[in-house]
Amino acid sequence: MLFDSHAHLNDEKLINRMDEVIENAKKNNVAKVVCVGYDYDSSVLAIKLAEKYDSVYASIGIHPSEAKTLSMDLSWIEEHINNSKVVAIGEIGLDYYWDKTFKQEQIELFRNQVMLANKYKKPIIVHMRDATKDTYDIIKEYKSREISGVMHCYSSSKEVMQQFIDLNMYISLAGPVTFKNAKVPKEVAKAISLDRLLIETDSPYLTPTPFRGKTNEPKNVLYVAEEIAKLKGVTIEEVEKQTYINACRLYNIEMKEVK
Repeated sequence: MLFDSHAHLNDEKLINRMDEVIENAKKNNVAKVVCVGYDYDSSVLAIKLAEKYDSVYASIGIHPSEAKTLSMDLSWIEEHINNSKVVAIGEIGLDYYWDKTFKQEQIELFRNQVMLANKYKKPIIVHMRDATKDTYDIIKEYKSREISGVMHCYSSSKEVMQQFIDLNMYISLAGPVTFKNAKVPKEVAKAISLDRLLIETDSPYLTPTPFRGKTNEPKNVLYVAEEIAKLKGVTIEEVEKQTYINACRLYNIEMKEVK
């Protein structure tokens, strides 16, 4: 069984054909999907999808790109966090790639959501782009060791990877690991221990080879798993089994028997 640990089923590119997307996932042995929010509306929609489909779970939070337009009121997260299908706070983090103007607002927003995760003992889903040091420093200083989290669509080095693992974080790889010239994700895939690895699609983005240019969806997490298995010199079954176990453990989801 496969677990797509991060997908935006709530995106307009997927939402209008959700029955088909879920059926396609099942045909590729994808048993579970976490639908990730990035602001209030997308988080509420993630919950609705999770409540409708047994295989879907929700994560709620505010993406760093929203820091310049949103208030810091996080009360709505607390209102929804105890829903049985809400398994994490995210997508949260720091992104200095697009706009460095609102760095302090991003930092405050990230820090406050990490502290909420501590309060409710929920894992965090972390977006990090061109902000490695600040992201690491905030997780180290503010995240309780009692909770875990995942570095979503990890793109930093294998050396830095271990520093995040030492903070009780998982590392998630997505479609880029299948790209021919994606040297860094391939190095990370080779180096990481399977017991700290998750796989994801980040649907509808980052479509893996051989479907680049098309809309991504959870069924394609299979190709991420296949590429990692090839890079590590292990069987696809080993990657499937361990990443499924890891995701269930991270998100505190009851595991069905894994063969």
